[in-house]
Amino acid sequence: MSLAIFDLDNTLLAGDSDYLWGQHLVARGVVDGAAYAAANARFYEDYKAGRLDIDAFLAFALRPLRDNPLASLQTWREELMERHIAPLIRQPALDLVARHRTAGDTLLVITATNTFVTAPIVARFGIPHLIATEPEHDGAGFTGRVAGTPAFREGKVSRLMDWLREHDETLAGSHFYSDSINDLPLLERVDHPVAVDPDPLLAEAAQSRGWPVISLHQRVS
Repeated sequence: MSLAIFDLDNTLLAGDSDYLWGQHLVARGVVDGAAYAAANARFYEDYKAGRLDIDAFLAFALRPLRDNPLASLQTWREELMERHIAPLIRQPALDLVARHRTAGDTLLVITATNTFVTAPIVARFGIPHLIATEPEHDGAGFTGRVAGTPAFREGKVSRLMDWLREHDETLAGSHFYSDSINDLPLLERVDHPVAVDPDPLLAEAAQSRGWPVISLHQRVS
C-alpha cells in the first residue's frame, strides 16, 4: 500500500471549483458583479500562468465567507455542487480513484482551494483525506483570513509533510496527479509524478523529465 495523492481542480475535476464558486456568487448577486468577475478572471489567469499572488488571491476569495451568514453560504455551496460541480465529475477520474482504492492505497486530495468549497467535492469522490487551504474561523464565523499555511506550491509540500507525520505515512511508492505547473514542487517529491491534462508549462516540464502524461477529461474552463 502507498499514498495516492490527487490535485482537485482541472485534475480530478474537469474544471476549477474556486473559479466556479466565484462565478456562482456573481450570478447570485452576492458580490459586485462586474468588478468581482473581472478580478476572479484575472486571478485565474495568473494561477494558470504560474504567477499567482496567493496572499492577494485569498484576501479576495475568502471575503465572501466573512461577509455572509453560514446558512446562506451553505445554500450557495449546495447550488454550486449540483449545478456546476456534479457535471464536472467524469467517469475516468472516478475510475482512477477506484483503481487506487482497490489496490489498497491511501487516498488524499491536496488543493489550494479552501476547505469550505472543496470538502463536499472530495466527499463525492469518496476520498477520506483532504489537505486544503483552511479559512480561519473564530467560533462566530469566518474571518476572511487563512488559518496556517495555504496549500499552494511549496505550501503543499510543507502541509503534506505535516500530514505524513500525523498519520504515520511516508512517500514511499507515492503517486501524485496534477494538471498545474504550480504543483511542480510536490510532483518532484513523489515517486510517481503524473501530469493530468497538463497546462502548457507542466506539459513541457513533464516531457523534459520523462513523466507520464494522462488525460481524464478535456479542460472546460
